[in-house]
Amino acid sequence: MINALNLVERVNDAVADSFVGRWFKLDGSGVPKERTGSRFTTEIRAGITTWASMAYIISVNAAILADSGGTCVCPTKDLCLTDDVYLRCVTEVRQDLITSTAATAALASFLMGLLANLPVALAPGLGLNAYFAYSVVGFHGSGIVTYGEALSAVFLEGWIFLVLSLLGLRQWLVRIMPQSLVVAVGAGIGLFVAFIGLSPSGLGVVGGSTATLVTLGGCKPENFVSDDLPFYCASGPLQSPTMWLGIFCGGIFTTLLMLYRVRGAILIGIFLTSIISWPRPTPVTYFPHTPVGDDLFNYFKQVVTFHKLDKIGNAIQFNYGNGHVWYALITFLYVDILGTYLKHTFISLRLISIDNQIRLGMIPPIPVDPTHFFLFNRTLYSMARFAGLRDPVTLDFEGSTVAYCVDAFTISMGALMGTSPVTAFIESATGISEGGKTGLTGMAAGFAFFISVFFAPIFASIPSWATGGALVIVGSLMIRSVRDIKWDYMGDAVPAFLTIIIIPLTYNIAYGVIAGVMSYVLINGIPLILRKLSNGRIIPPNYYEDSEEWVIPPGSILPYWIRRLLGRTTNEDTQSAGDKDSPSSLSNSLESRHDGENKVPNPAMEPVILEKDGERPGPPS
Repeated sequence: MINALNLVERVNDAVADSFVGRWFKLDGSGVPKERTGSRFTTEIRAGITTWASMAYIISVNAAILADSGGTCVCPTKDLCLTDDVYLRCVTEVRQDLITSTAATAALASFLMGLLANLPVALAPGLGLNAYFAYSVVGFHGSGIVTYGEALSAVFLEGWIFLVLSLLGLRQWLVRIMPQSLVVAVGAGIGLFVAFIGLSPSGLGVVGGSTATLVTLGGCKPENFVSDDLPFYCASGPLQSPTMWLGIFCGGIFTTLLMLYRVRGAILIGIFLTSIISWPRPTPVTYFPHTPVGDDLFNYFKQVVTFHKLDKIGNAIQFNYGNGHVWYALITFLYVDILGTYLKHTFISLRLISIDNQIRLGMIPPIPVDPTHFFLFNRTLYSMARFAGLRDPVTLDFEGSTVAYCVDAFTISMGALMGTSPVTAFIESATGISEGGKTGLTGMAAGFAFFISVFFAPIFASIPSWATGGALVIVGSLMIRSVRDIKWDYMGDAVPAFLTIIIIPLTYNIAYGVIAGVMSYVLINGIPLILRKLSNGRIIPPNYYEDSEEWVIPPGSILPYWIRRLLGRTTNEDTQSAGDKDSPSSLSNSLESRHDGENKVPNPAMEPVILEKDGERPGPPS
């Protein structure tokens, strides 16, 4: 045992003293700003832990995107719900998406670790994939654009984000967005994702109704109203054995694992449900004795293989002459930017308000929102903060521009491989809690995703009722963010509520965003005009007490490389760059902001607070 420990220590010391150690700033490498406590074997273990926590996305993302039908064409207007030829094509699309999701996650995570030196893993995210599948392309291709045209919007989005990242605009937008609407978008998507998990695309608890639109589902196929109305129950709701299997194994059991903070709880629940569903002669089998079931079972028996992207590889259609493509692009950009605060509210509050004696390295794995859907910006900021790599004053971190560029580049590369936008995953917190501090953690997670590419038959054989429970759990985690909405001020509460409720009821994220923004402008714009015209005498009674304050952190809108090119760097830039890698400096700054329960502010660390119109004077006497 002692010899093994000595061997591990010698390996760690050798790697730290090599080029690898100096590039990743491992502890003992001797480079400036080396990351204290970072060791090679610890980083590898942290990367595998991160992969285990987020590997569920391989099957979940494929299942959601496959609902769009991909490149399959339905020749009739009934959405081909019972067309065996079309359903076989959709199955092949799902198999392609398994490979595409794993490959995209491998590329993105590896590049993030190699180039940005961050312990963060990336993959196609929940939320935007639902928007992509159900709102843009539509269920079985019933939306406004084709699958290939939607991919072209994602491809262009990546390059636009690359330019914004290089200019520093994307980072700046992250820090100036009003929080109430942003949090509401995330909560609304949480309800949306949970509804998908409860629908026939997941557990099947919710079914259709000709009278009330939705009602209890879960009936057996022989109890459907008709063949043209599958999942509309004429009788016998909640009798489907697969539904109850998904509820207890994929839902209740997974929740109990998360309750005890078991790493990879969602993945364990999904695979347990799947393993029970794989034997053929059972009521819950995923491989019934039908032509489609036989095809699925034959593919499953291959176990290890490399599946070519026959259906979605290079399916992108650069049809920018279609105005609907630009609509999809604008909403992708808008939703992606607008959602940048949500993950910050999950992790930042967890990190800075648990107790002022806690140290970042002692915080256990956090069973928080695994969707990270499209909230790359705030997830990345939160993970940098968790790892002790973020400057507490400017709220920026070393290599932020590179990290944003990697994200933007992999969004476009993912589109070429047929998948929706990539984002940073909040499950990276589990790897960081295992000691991950450098990019080696992200690279290890990326390599694990690369290995997953060759196990596509396993991931492709995960049934929808195995992932439905995970989606409901995701929704329950995302809805927690509504606590940060100023519910006592109607100017913030009503737009937020409209955003939250319209997203799931219309099955469209963009409609909820538009409703929220328009109502926010009207409800807050009219009082602003009245206040200006009356010189501050006509204001809502609780305006100063309960309305949301806009927080603009200090720091330049320009990234460091542009400031240096223009000769505008300052001593603060140098000092900030020298201190931001120190976990102790972050812990001290957090303690100075939050003194136990009293939360005594430190003026030197507090951001600038402005009123909605740029000023925040006190209430008139």
